[in-house]
Order: sequence, then structure tokens, then C-alpha cells
Amino acid sequence: MARLDRSRWIRDAAFAACCLWLAALPRLSGATDAQTIATQGNGKGAAPCIACHGAEGGGLASAGNPRLAGLNAAYLQKQLDDFASGTRASPVMQSTATALSESERQALATYYSKLPIAPAPVSPMPAADSVGAVLATRGRWSQQVPACVACHGPGGVGVGEHFPPLAGQPAMYIEAQLKAWKSGSRHNDPLQLMQHLSGALSEQDMRDVAAWFAAQPLATQGAVP
Repeated sequence: MARLDRSRWIRDAAFAACCLWLAALPRLSGATDAQTIATQGNGKGAAPCIACHGAEGGGLASAGNPRLAGLNAAYLQKQLDDFASGTRASPVMQSTATALSESERQALATYYSKLPIAPAPVSPMPAADSVGAVLATRGRWSQQVPACVACHGPGGVGVGEHFPPLAGQPAMYIEAQLKAWKSGSRHNDPLQLMQHLSGALSEQDMRDVAAWFAAQPLATQGAVP
């Protein structure tokens, strides 16, 4: 319970910080340049992306906010479109995405896809025979769970527009998404693959596999298009 309360406090604090940042900014006449939107918002209700995802798009691990830099542009745009339509739920992101035009969402996706991946603090690497490592690299076929890397690429580098990088993403973020898939609050995956897989995982499984991917080096990113 203490862990849950701490995670909830961190998320609430991050949300409050985003709101305060937005309120402190001067109103813009309608920014369309992606970098301007990322750093200042669009003046129409979209918060500046850097408030939650960092100045270089590297994410904020302490708040569970994911890295955007270097992700596939088509994947990023789909997530923004899904937030805007309500297909993917998040109070912060839905508010921002709905305030963005389709062209602004496309511009932001392209902008972040081209940002270089900044070095991130190295997390302790789980043992090769740990539950997280086994799930990530070998799966659990007794429950029809294939290895995560079968879709997300070696070490979780990501593959194309449907399977985003997991390597180096905040463990808190990965775990939260797995829980969202399992509960059904997130359901924007191709063929409902993630809903099936997450349904077979316990909360400890999710925590372990999230920690394994968070510890993978970012240097391997970009190896798979």
C-alpha cells in the first residue's frame, strides 16, 4: 500500500507541475511549429511537452513519464491521435492532444522522432535468470506468453510503428502500461496482443519485466527501424 500511495503521489505531483507550468506561460496566438509547441505549448490549451517529458524528450523517470526522443514518428502520431479520440486514456495527455490540431500532432511526432537519444542514468541490471529477464527474452509458454523481444526487438529496441522501444523507458511507466492493458483501460494495440499477454502476468511479473527493460542500455536504440 505504501508503494501504491507513493506512486500515486508522484503522478499527482507531476500532473500539478505540468498544470502550473502551463499556467505560468504567456498565451500564444496559435503556435504551429513543433519545437515551439514542445517548449511553450500552442496557446490553445496544449501544455508544453517538456514539462512532463523533459527538455530533450528523454522522459522523467521519477514521475513515470516516458521518453519520446527517437521513437517512431508513426507510432508517436498514433498515440497522440488515440489520446485525442479517447481511444487511449490519460487525463494529462487527453487534455493536451485534444487541444492540438491533426497537423500539430503530426509535426510533434516527426519532431520527437528526430531528436537524438540523450544518455540516461544506468539502472542495476537484473540477473539473467530473473523473472523479468526470462519473460523478456524467453517468455512463459505454459501461459502462452511469448518473449517480449519477439515483437519489441533485441533488448527492447523497438520495431517499426506498432512495437515501440522499451529499453531505457522508466520502469514505472512500463509497469503502469502493462496494468492498463490488463485492466482494459488501454486497448489501442494491434490485434489486442498486449491485452492477452498482460492478462497472464501477475503484478510482480509486470514489475520484474518493467525493471529489466528499464535497465537495458539506450546505446542499442535505433538498431531496428
